[in-house]
Amino acid sequence: MKTIKLGTSNLEVPVIAVGCMRIKSLNKTEAERFVRTALEEEANFFDHADIYGGGTCETIFADAIGMNDDVREKIILQSKCGIRKGMFDFSKEHILSSVDGILQRLKTDYLDILLLHRPDALVEPEEVAEAFDLLHSSGKVRHFGVSNQKPMQIELLRKYVKQPIVANQLQLSITNAAMITNGFNVNMLNDSAVDRDGSILDYCRLHDITVQPWSPFQYGFFEGVFLDNEKFPELNQKIDEVAAKYEVSNTTIAIAWLLRHPARMQPVLGTMNADRLRDCCQAADITLTREEWYGILLAAGNVLP
Repeated sequence: MKTIKLGTSNLEVPVIAVGCMRIKSLNKTEAERFVRTALEEEANFFDHADIYGGGTCETIFADAIGMNDDVREKIILQSKCGIRKGMFDFSKEHILSSVDGILQRLKTDYLDILLLHRPDALVEPEEVAEAFDLLHSSGKVRHFGVSNQKPMQIELLRKYVKQPIVANQLQLSITNAAMITNGFNVNMLNDSAVDRDGSILDYCRLHDITVQPWSPFQYGFFEGVFLDNEKFPELNQKIDEVAAKYEVSNTTIAIAWLLRHPARMQPVLGTMNADRLRDCCQAADITLTREEWYGILLAAGNVLP
């Protein structure tokens, strides 16, 4: 498995992150097989959040992997906090209590990375900074990042937070690629020219913040997957054509498309299918040509100006 540096840290991580949001849907045997498959593929970076399954996903994962000190040192754990029922909460009290709960459920003493999950409109960055300092100095969290934040929200945090922001988890797929397409529709009077995220992709690249695309197979907001979907005939035809060339699945090519971008992204998978996980991991060994990458982009309905 190819690796990258996570942000400005010295943490070497696989280019594929294994998302555990749906692990609750698996029985014990299935969960154990899934986790074992990930480790066999050297995809040892596991992404969690305290809200996934109301916390049960972290518990199920810890049991499935047989968490102990030896296992812990061989994996990289990331979790997120900040979403509560009916609100977002970046208060110092909530961040600290959330991390304690996460660590207890994951049966570990520390997180490699903690992300703030969804921007809190009532954030007091001074409180976030205090929470991060306590978590870092106590050894409970080694690195910090955000999720779904745009440049000025990150800048506000950086004014107070001492620790580097190493990652930003953002929705991105072939069919949800506005953060890419608005970059070449500059000064155009079309919908694709609208900058909806403050040029977050360029910002992350400028500040060495690793982009972690979530829902890499989804279109819309959890409306479904675009692969083998009759709503996207041209796109699937193009992906299948490229997949045939490399003798891999269409799943592999969808992830390879993200990895081809020079931002050195780390896609977060959502699949709970062990065989599909293997297909995704194959993408680490494929580098699409410029023609193939643009061909897939255009087949998704994007137009070059």
